[in-house]
Amino acid sequence: MTKRTTRIGIATVAIGALSLGLLAGCASGGDAGDTGGESTGDAGDMTTLEKAQEDGTITLAIASEQPYSWVEGGEPTGATIAMHEQIFQNLGIDDIKIEEVDWNSLIPGLNAGRWDAVSAGMSILPDRCEEAAFSDPEIMYTTTLVVAAGNPKGLSDLDSVAAADGVTLAVQSGAIEEGYAADLGIAGIVQVDSAQAGIEVVQAGRADAFALTAVSLNWMTEDLDDVETTEAFVQEIDGVEQIGAGATVFRQADTDLLEAYNAELAKITADEKSYLDLVEPFGFTAENLPPADLTTEQLCSGDLG
Repeated sequence: MTKRTTRIGIATVAIGALSLGLLAGCASGGDAGDTGGESTGDAGDMTTLEKAQEDGTITLAIASEQPYSWVEGGEPTGATIAMHEQIFQNLGIDDIKIEEVDWNSLIPGLNAGRWDAVSAGMSILPDRCEEAAFSDPEIMYTTTLVVAAGNPKGLSDLDSVAAADGVTLAVQSGAIEEGYAADLGIAGIVQVDSAQAGIEVVQAGRADAFALTAVSLNWMTEDLDDVETTEAFVQEIDGVEQIGAGATVFRQADTDLLEAYNAELAKITADEKSYLDLVEPFGFTAENLPPADLTTEQLCSGDLG
């Protein structure tokens, strides 16, 4: 596979004045007035899972972050795409349609019925769990910084950014690192809408560092000479290590889809070889495999101690 860092065009989804609360129970093409029970589609009282199985098609939203999920040569690829192709095929859904959108539109568009699930390796966080349902953990994260070649500011983690004078940090809007920066009181912030944009602002000298998951930034900067990444780290906030784990996102009403998905996911994460066969081609290792005792409920509660 050819690794590339050309910025992929992202179609921003305008939610506008839609009442997302009224639409939260609707599947793609569903009845906006049906907010009780599981999501329904065009075919009577079918759930999202039943409709997807009947049609053989499911629509996933991605944020074009390598190496999780992106489009190359007109075809979706990445670690989460590889997992989803296997999982949904096992559920009798062979056709996966992809919508490329900006990060902050992923969950609102999901709840508005624009797609059926989010395939972006999204971190499981308490505030996000209030808006949508997360699968069991799929990928463990560490963080890194992209800095100019030679690391002229001597940065190592977000604590070093907070302690330095006159350092500007780029963060992806809505990403977990944006929250870390806010918790640490980092003042010099530049918001970007994608991982590629974050790298570009460091290349252009408009930011001294860009913070995001290590596997993404190591992958995307591998062939670049003007920037480098720091050693990966687990950020601490108030003395507590911030456990980063990503998952697939569903509407809260789609309980049967979530349960069926988790049953297939468990077959993958229970076996290291099965897991690595899918994600290792995209730079992931056994360190990214979630521990068996880590639960979505724990992460949704914010219980990281």
